[in-house]
Amino acid sequence: MRIVVTGGCGFIGSNFIRHLVAVRLDAEILNLDALTYAANPLSLAGLESNPRYHFARVDLGEFGPTQSVIRAFAPTHVVHFAAESHVDRSISGPLPFARSNMLGTANLIEAVRGLNAGVRFHHISTDEVFGSLTDDGKFDENTPYDPSSPYSASKAASDFWVRAYAHTFGMDVVITNCSNNYGPYQFPEKLIPLMILNAVGGKALPVYGAGANVRDWLYVQDHCEAILAVLERGRTGETYCVGGDSEMSNLDVVHAICREVARQTGKTTDELTQLIQFVPDRPGHDYRYAIDASKLKSELGWAPKHRFEEGLQETVRFYLEQTEWVNSVTSGAYREWIARHYGS
Repeated sequence: MRIVVTGGCGFIGSNFIRHLVAVRLDAEILNLDALTYAANPLSLAGLESNPRYHFARVDLGEFGPTQSVIRAFAPTHVVHFAAESHVDRSISGPLPFARSNMLGTANLIEAVRGLNAGVRFHHISTDEVFGSLTDDGKFDENTPYDPSSPYSASKAASDFWVRAYAHTFGMDVVITNCSNNYGPYQFPEKLIPLMILNAVGGKALPVYGAGANVRDWLYVQDHCEAILAVLERGRTGETYCVGGDSEMSNLDVVHAICREVARQTGKTTDELTQLIQFVPDRPGHDYRYAIDASKLKSELGWAPKHRFEEGLQETVRFYLEQTEWVNSVTSGAYREWIARHYGS
């Protein structure tokens, strides 16, 4: 296997590369990443000397460099993570999401099509393309698209573009739509790492609205195993939904974080829950997401292994123990490291 992983310095991408290195000893891996604000090469520390791991700094929004590196590496598989992914940022500045998520995907799959070979293209998407649920039902592979934010709209557009290439050009394409991921190496703008670090530092824990919005939480290692199963054994042209079977309201998640941080630090749960502050809700905030992953489970034998409490315990431990990584991210020092090693 010669696998291109885009966005491999990001949260899920870096975890997936570490998983690949560990379980696919026959795989040669090329990580393509533009090293934007949430990408951190330190998340892959220790792999630089591995002869099966390679890195290229590439902006997928530029077709020429993308095509050149794809041609040179000649992959057998492509796993496409690279995307702007934070909904709040898409509301305050939508256009980078159009460039990265839509144009970047278009350039990448066009470059892969130019190889004239049976390359498997695995497009990583999100459950947010389906819009919002009420208290009942779950998303599955037949749920109509109804994106609510600039982020989810850009991901929906990229999904349709990939499907069009499969239909028009006969490319070997698979798509996965996942629920909310959490775990090690997640940039602390997202809910769980933000709350962990704020709780540890005695800072406010801001919760949108009444904290009633519900998400299905998927531990990143479980997601990585699902991605590899689909990459290796998924049916061409198919979509698979990936969920963690762990629905929780945002407020319940924050309370769980307070309990776990208290347990691991010696603080009291009460002193941490007193840090919770309710703030005005964000525009267009989807009420509930939930995934029915029965297709993936029945066809490929995958199921999440981590209950939310177990995954949260590992996640809190990471942010408490990996102080060098955390400090480099929260201080911005990792950006200086990138500039020294890869240019401005």
